[in-house]
Amino acid sequence: MLGFLTREEIEAVLEAPNAETWSGKRDRALFATMYNTGARVSEIVDAKVSDLILTTGGTLKLHGKGRKERVLPLWKPTVATLRKWIAANHLTPDRPLFTNARGLAITRSGVEKRLEDAVRKAGETCPSIKAKPVSPHTIRHTTAMHLLQSGADITVVAMWLGHESIETTHAYVTATLELKEKALQAVQPPSGGNFRFRPSGKLLDFLKSL
Repeated sequence: MLGFLTREEIEAVLEAPNAETWSGKRDRALFATMYNTGARVSEIVDAKVSDLILTTGGTLKLHGKGRKERVLPLWKPTVATLRKWIAANHLTPDRPLFTNARGLAITRSGVEKRLEDAVRKAGETCPSIKAKPVSPHTIRHTTAMHLLQSGADITVVAMWLGHESIETTHAYVTATLELKEKALQAVQPPSGGNFRFRPSGKLLDFLKSL
């Protein structure tokens, strides 16, 4: 089964970075954007400020595999977080959206390290996350699963993730069905066989009189 986080677990990760520090503010904006968009880590580290539109109903353009681009909508809280991040660091349109302490684009390994720290911190308030291996791709899986669980059509999820084939996205549907089957198995089936309806004598007499 594909690894993904519950809503409680992803919220713990998003809240884990220290909002009072520079790196914590960056990480909060970074993880919020990753969860909102389901972006590949390569797409996140390549994102520039110019790829953002932060008006009402903000969007982020992602540059995916094979030079394919897709534009994804952003939640209002994500827009607000990104606005604060960009303004506080005076980031111009040509700059990387997420930088390291030297002002360079954050690297893939940098994202992995910051996420590792956040997950460790999240485990203090959400113990269930301690048993799960969490990588940037886990956040992408989480976005896909939560979209499907919210009723999004599989074709929409495929476009959202930038999958070339819907068959790739089908793995998430399979994972969702496996979860439902496990939930069903955890519930005791009703006893008593086939629940055949047995009308009472009064009901039979009434029906015969009609």
